Amino acid sequence: MRKIYSLFVITLLLASCGGKKEQSVQDVIASNDLAKIREKKASLDTQMQTLSDEIKILNDKISELDTNKKIPLITVLSAKEEVFNHYLELQGAVQTKQNVLIYPEMPGLLVRIYVKEGQYVKKGQTLAKIDDGGLANQLAQIEAQAALAETTYKRQKRLWDQKIGSEIQFLQAKTNYEAQTNAVSQLRRQLAKSVITAPFSGVIDDVIKEQGTVVAPGMGSEVFRIVNLKNMYIETDVPESYITSIKKGKNVEVEFPVLGEKLTSKIRQAGNFINPANRTFKVEVGVPNHEGKIKPNLTAKLKINDYSNENAILIPQSIISENANGEQYVYVVEDIKDQVGTAKQTIITTGKTQGDIIEVLSGIESGTKIIEEGARSVKNGQEVKVLAVSK
Repeated sequence: MRKIYSLFVITLLLASCGGKKEQSVQDVIASNDLAKIREKKASLDTQMQTLSDEIKILNDKISELDTNKKIPLITVLSAKEEVFNHYLELQGAVQTKQNVLIYPEMPGLLVRIYVKEGQYVKKGQTLAKIDDGGLANQLAQIEAQAALAETTYKRQKRLWDQKIGSEIQFLQAKTNYEAQTNAVSQLRRQLAKSVITAPFSGVIDDVIKEQGTVVAPGMGSEVFRIVNLKNMYIETDVPESYITSIKKGKNVEVEFPVLGEKLTSKIRQAGNFINPANRTFKVEVGVPNHEGKIKPNLTAKLKINDYSNENAILIPQSIISENANGEQYVYVVEDIKDQVGTAKQTIITTGKTQGDIIEVLSGIESGTKIIEEGARSVKNGQEVKVLAVSK
């Protein structure tokens, strides 16, 4: 293209010379005269600059008179202040503090099971009975001895109050009575261990041992699993960098992908210990479970509100560019008249992002017209035509 333009200029120069005889470039070069060659080149440079200036003037006039000239078509976004809530997205698992295995407290034969899997039981309800090995009979004997000791003590006390009898007889009767009473209490506690009861209200999730099995305290002798699905919570690990922004009472959006359900909750507890292994702290999010659909160990996605701005200016991230100095900028439109305005590059400072939206901290004010569609194809100071304004 450059060669064609040079030939075109040379042709114009030759034509403008008319009938004047002037040495051609080839003749000047053939003369091997350095002074003539330089003179010829200077003459052509001057003529070329003159033509270039005249062409520019003609282009400017054409642009001014041409009503069908092509200018970039854009849409603009009108900046406005709005509420911005930023969320930290994490994953956690549903847990409950009332999900326990029930063990026997004494060895013996499991003679009776009173409940079945899936049955709802109340706190203190009898779940199973272990053979007491004769403890009930021993208790009856000791209770009889305790009753006799009580009668003896009361009679001896009445006599002692009347100053009848010796003090040693009174003290022996009192000591025997207290010893028998303690023996009865101890044996009753021992006998109570033969009855397995519910430690809290909940559902029998699993009956592990069969009736007739010999059981004993310790690992491997679990009889039941009982679960309370009402007091549920989600536990998750939060990076230590959020320790000042994520606290008790913060709003949390909870999603259960498997159930296809969402709910809103709050942080009910934030840990005070930083795990040195992964630099995180734990938080608990309460989960209401009125219908009983949520189960322990169910996976949940959490969106914890760690930052809010009531008067934020938000724009799409896709319209932001970066210059050679690492500064972020957008194009705004000024002096709009008859849908035509001028594009201006504006340096901005950004904050937090949420999805494809980013917060602008400085550089843009409410009401500023920001180029949205076409932002990548305009230049600073270029004339643009506004097709639409988004609000």
